[in-house]
Amino acid sequence: MIETHIFRADALAAAVRVIVAAAGSSEREADAVAANLVEANLRGHDSHGVGMVPRYVDAVLEGGLAVNGHVAVRADSGALLTLDGQSGYGQVIGAEAMALGIERAKRHGVCVVGLAHSHHLGRIGHWAEQCIDSGLVSIHFVNVLARPIVAPFGGRDARLGTNPFCVGIPRPGGEPIVLDFATSKIAQGKTRVAYNKGLRLEPGTIIDNLGNPSTDPRFTVIEPSGALLPFGEHKGAGLALICELLGGALAGGSTCGPVADGRRRVLNSMFSIIVDAERLGTAANLAREMESFVAWATASPPMAGTDRVRTPGEPERETRVARLAAGVPVDAVTWNEIVAAGVKVGVAGGVVEALVR
Repeated sequence: MIETHIFRADALAAAVRVIVAAAGSSEREADAVAANLVEANLRGHDSHGVGMVPRYVDAVLEGGLAVNGHVAVRADSGALLTLDGQSGYGQVIGAEAMALGIERAKRHGVCVVGLAHSHHLGRIGHWAEQCIDSGLVSIHFVNVLARPIVAPFGGRDARLGTNPFCVGIPRPGGEPIVLDFATSKIAQGKTRVAYNKGLRLEPGTIIDNLGNPSTDPRFTVIEPSGALLPFGEHKGAGLALICELLGGALAGGSTCGPVADGRRRVLNSMFSIIVDAERLGTAANLAREMESFVAWATASPPMAGTDRVRTPGEPERETRVARLAAGVPVDAVTWNEIVAAGVKVGVAGGVVEALVR
C-alpha cells in the first residue's frame, strides 16, 4: 500500500499557491486556484483537488493553459450571455462567469449562460454553491474537451468525456441540495488517485485497451488506453451526450473528438441555467415543499451498512468537517508529483516541503 501524508488544509493551500504563482499567475489567481483545489480535497473529491497541480503546470508550460486570463463576453442579450474562457484557469473563469450570471438572474429572474473554452473548471458543485450563496437555483451541463475517456453505451472504446451534470438548490434555514456527478461511473481523476495508491477499481467500472472488462486503473491513466464506462448504462451515456451537445455546442464551444496535437490540456465548456425563485413567484412553495419532501425521503429506514439516508451534498459537508479537524490525506505518489511540478517552475522541493510541515 502506498504511504499517505496528512496535511493541514491551510498549509496545503500555501504550497499550491507558491507553485501556481511560480508558473506565472498573479497572487490573486494563485489564491483562487489553491483555495478551490484544497476545497475539493476537503469535500472528499481528491480527483479534483491538489493532484491536478502537475497537470496544470504541464498545461501552462505546453501552452494549453493561459495564466491570468479572464472571461470575455461574446454575446449579451440581457438574460442570455455567451462567454469565452480563453483557456484561462477554470477557478477564475468559472467564478467570473457565475458572477455575471448571478447578477443577470437577480435583474431578470433568470439567466442562461453559455461558457466556452475554459480550462479545467474543477468541481462543478463549487459553481452551484456560488449561485446558492446568492439564493439562486442553478443547473449545469458540462463537456470535457480532452482525450476521450468514456465509452458510449455498447461501445468498446472511448468516445465521450466524463461530462459532469450538476444542480444546486438553496434551502432557507438548512443545508442546500447540491447534486454533482460525472456521467461516467466514476470521475477520471478517481482512477488516477486509485492508480497512484496502487488500488484496483470496482468491477464494471472500466474496460481495457481491447474493450474487455478490467479493474486495473492504468487503462485510464497511461497508454495503452482503455475507457471508463458510463453510469447507469444507456441512461448515463445518454446524459453524457446531452452534456456534450448543451455544455459543448450550445454553449459555444467544441465537442469531443480525437486529440491530434498531444497537448495535455483539459478544456471545459458549460451551459448553465440560473433561476431566482423569488422572481418566479415560487420561492415560498419551493421551500415548503422541499422541507416536506426531504424529511419524508430521508426518513426511509436505512439499509444494512448505512446509518441514515442523506441528501445530495451532505456527504461532502461531513467530509469537510472531518478533514478540517484531522487533516487532508494525499498519497505519496501524488505528493511527489506535486513537488516535481514545483521544481519544473523553479520552486525547490525543499521549499514546498517546508510549507506543509
